[in-house]
Amino acid sequence: MRIGEAAAAAGTTPRALRFYEQRGLLPPPVRTASGQREYGPGEIARVRIIRDLLTLGFTIEDLRSCADRLHLLAQDPPPRCGSVEPGAPTSGIVGRRLAALDAEIDRLARLRESLARRASGDD
Repeated sequence: MRIGEAAAAAGTTPRALRFYEQRGLLPPPVRTASGQREYGPGEIARVRIIRDLLTLGFTIEDLRSCADRLHLLAQDPPPRCGSVEPGAPTSGIVGRRLAALDAEIDRLARLRESLARRASGDD
């Protein structure tokens, strides 16, 4: 399918597909004789995975560092990424993302406490 159809099937835009290709998240697609990009079900699945991971807070750079393994997440069931239990050791991209989220939650909790104290006149 052509880029517009592929983008619609993946829930994104043609611009996003070109962006993912430029950033190395999508391999260069097959081209028609006239030079138009052609996408298949594998590429659509990969774009959906990319979008899901971006929604979870991963960055383009995070995904670039593991772009050669993104296809593994299309397996049914996808492979486990490691333990996510509180206090359990994690490593790599997932561990860094969890640490960043924990830090942001702590920052927001402190901010909320400060605001609540000010609102109640205790500050």
